[in-house]
Amino acid sequence: MPLRSENRRRFVASLMAGVVAVGLTVAPVVAWAADPVIFAAASLKNALDDVAKAYEAKTGHKVTISYAGSSALAKQIEQGAPADIFISADLDWMDYLANKNLIRNDTRRNLLGNTLVLVAPADSSVSLKIAPGFDLAKALGDGRLAVADPASVPAGKYAKASLEKLGAWDSVKDKLAQAENVRAALAFIAQGEAPLGIVYQTDATAEPKVKVVDTFPADSHAPIIYPVAQTASSTNPDAAAFLQFLGTEDAHKLFEGQGFEVLK
Repeated sequence: MPLRSENRRRFVASLMAGVVAVGLTVAPVVAWAADPVIFAAASLKNALDDVAKAYEAKTGHKVTISYAGSSALAKQIEQGAPADIFISADLDWMDYLANKNLIRNDTRRNLLGNTLVLVAPADSSVSLKIAPGFDLAKALGDGRLAVADPASVPAGKYAKASLEKLGAWDSVKDKLAQAENVRAALAFIAQGEAPLGIVYQTDATAEPKVKVVDTFPADSHAPIIYPVAQTASSTNPDAAAFLQFLGTEDAHKLFEGQGFEVLK
């Protein structure tokens, strides 16, 4: 059942409060405004902000974007959040909504790819080569490994899968600093609260206070794919236009500038 206008406003206000609480800066959502509402994985923050600006400059139209973990956003959509477009950091959460008939399957496509990296504070002297049997626990010492929640958040799921395949998971699974999304995990490293963390290459590119220690082998985890789709409940006529803009060369250049692989 569609949310009544007052409930819709309250719903979005509470959603935004939760997003801001995890340290992401987002444009205010005005649920009764004409702008399409985009729910996007936290790792897209820098790149998608640039894409939205380019879209506005070219068309004169704006979009409103809420960033959080893909799992949290999918659950919000399931609960009736007024999102027009969903961009997930993995296939699983898009499949979750598809199985509940909450997206328009004819609008779904794979948009971007990414890479998983081990990072440390920029002034760290740690040196570590990622390979089967590598001693991540020793490199951590008494510190903790910053990761997004490995039970539900895509970046955390990729990290766990990779560490399991490389034989390092059992030695570090009790030494995790778990975060609600990958940008929150990145903040742990940037602020020096953890000596090492696992994030996407694009997150490391966006944060000058961290450095890449090494890159995880691509075959140690499932391909990192960002699918996009319009939600089944969307009635905003501008949503399809923004979805189309994501496939333009202008948008591709901005995504690539932040280190994403554009999937064509």
